[in-house]
Amino acid sequence: MKVLGISAFYHDSAACIVEDGEIVAAAQEERFTRKKHDARFPINAVRFCLEYSGTSIEDLSAIAFYEKPLIKFERLLETYYVFSPKGLTQFVQAIPTWINEKLFIKKLIRNEIKSIEKVKKMPPILFPEHHLSHASSAFYPSPFESAAILTVDGVGEWATASISRGNGNRIEILKEMHFPHSVGLLYTAFTYYLGFKVNSGEYKLMGLAPYGNPESEQTKRFIELIKDHLVHIYEDGSVHLNQDFFDYATGLKMVKEKKWTDLFGVERRLPETDLTQEHCNLAYAIQHVTEEIVLKMAKHALDITGEKNLCMAGGVALNCVANGKLLKTGMFDDIWIQPAAGDAGGALGAALAVYHMYFEKPRSVIKPDAMKGSYLGPEFSRIDIEKTVRKYNAKYKAYDNFNALCEDVAKLISDGKVIGWFQGRMEWGPRALGNRSILGDARNPEMQKRLNLKIKYRESFRPFAPSVLYEDLQEYFDIDKPSPYMLLIANVLDKHRNKLPDNYHELHLKEKLYTIRSSLPAITHLDFSARLQTVHKETNPKYHKLISKFRDLTGCSVIVNTSFNVRGEPIVCTPEDAYKCFMRTDMDFLVMENYLFDKREQPEWEEKDSWREEYPLD
Repeated sequence: MKVLGISAFYHDSAACIVEDGEIVAAAQEERFTRKKHDARFPINAVRFCLEYSGTSIEDLSAIAFYEKPLIKFERLLETYYVFSPKGLTQFVQAIPTWINEKLFIKKLIRNEIKSIEKVKKMPPILFPEHHLSHASSAFYPSPFESAAILTVDGVGEWATASISRGNGNRIEILKEMHFPHSVGLLYTAFTYYLGFKVNSGEYKLMGLAPYGNPESEQTKRFIELIKDHLVHIYEDGSVHLNQDFFDYATGLKMVKEKKWTDLFGVERRLPETDLTQEHCNLAYAIQHVTEEIVLKMAKHALDITGEKNLCMAGGVALNCVANGKLLKTGMFDDIWIQPAAGDAGGALGAALAVYHMYFEKPRSVIKPDAMKGSYLGPEFSRIDIEKTVRKYNAKYKAYDNFNALCEDVAKLISDGKVIGWFQGRMEWGPRALGNRSILGDARNPEMQKRLNLKIKYRESFRPFAPSVLYEDLQEYFDIDKPSPYMLLIANVLDKHRNKLPDNYHELHLKEKLYTIRSSLPAITHLDFSARLQTVHKETNPKYHKLISKFRDLTGCSVIVNTSFNVRGEPIVCTPEDAYKCFMRTDMDFLVMENYLFDKREQPEWEEKDSWREEYPLD
């Protein structure tokens, strides 16, 4: 039995295919179209999933769409009615799209599917609710027979958060929080106010928060103002947002800017302008409040389910700082988070919900989980790579022995070189996990600056993640749980830390940034934390081999891993994507499967900087 899952039309459109309960293939549309967060129908991702799994449309038992559009439309109409006449402008803009397209989504899906393949009989199209799709994506692939499930995001149909219990092949939703009260929208409002892009820059806000001074009176006042005026937090983690300060329900902006400026005494930061300490303190404040809410929600999930394990999904589940703090409470024995926790993962959850709950198929619990390391996207052959070589007249060295390749690349990394690393199947979810990655030496004090400014072309404050061999994890970090999907924060151990200057909190942002805080400066954030990925031989033997060779050479089991793309660009998918990104940046070497490309040997790149116009700043 095969089920095709689809998410689309908000952001991060995606598709996946599930066969007899096994996750066979999954990918986001942005990787094919090269348009970040592409929301259009995922025609390319659907085509890939069908081709990879050897499936025709008529082979499908069902097509699952990740939410119920009619209920979402009901929410929009009721919201406009309740807030009328304030919502007139947004109503006039939104309703024609709904009437012309989204209300007839079943017909739209049929037409798109028929454009791939002529079919005599279309499989049934089913619509699980948005938060059920999130919950399914979290529970069914998890290693738990039963678990509490917490989903937290901006908004689905009505729900903005849910607590469920998963047991066997069933999920029961126990409690929901409804729009307009939303943790995700609260965090996004601060993302907007601090000058980052809505539904894209939330991770930047999380990365900025450690630059705030938790001991300053201003930071403490910001926390109080948020809790006194913007959000009331109940003991069960539910929230009530004061709509006098927000504009997302009926307007065209997230917040009422003048009221926020009057409240905080800080004007909205415009995109790309300088960051000040007050911006950092405000980021710290909302991160602190968000963590408090998530911990209360998790405690309530524990109380009402009695389960010892927790599964998480929804966009807020990508807040790895909150996840790390939740894990450290010991509240649950274990926590499992869907690597594609946002809307893309809804495609997977919808397919699994239909398979297990609609068709009532049994579930097999797989250890360590059913995600196959999240390596679920396209892979490319030697012939595909050589097509790119011929197109660009690229120069390379081919290795017969992968072990020898890893030895040479490990030496290059230890010499301070930056490597584009392209292997096997593309990752599913927003994190590069060692198959579409840019790698560097975590011990190099210049590596963070170089990667941000010369390779990624992004803001200098952005931190980088470490990849560490799982067997050596506790040599470097204060965590004893695996983190294969880069969704947990851990602290660098004291023995690797440097003492900070006495006036550290008074330093300018950039002075803080370039203070050498540990023996692994490229991955140690300002608060000595790191968003780590544990690398396991079972799920990624090639990446594990490379880091093992680096350890043999240097005695260090940690390297920098950042996604293979530049700012505003989706992570690379094809060999051509990888070669173009390599040539457009100051990367030193590119590895594609067993092929090594040295930048110094490549033909002159004629494109210059015009390519940057392809990728709007995120």
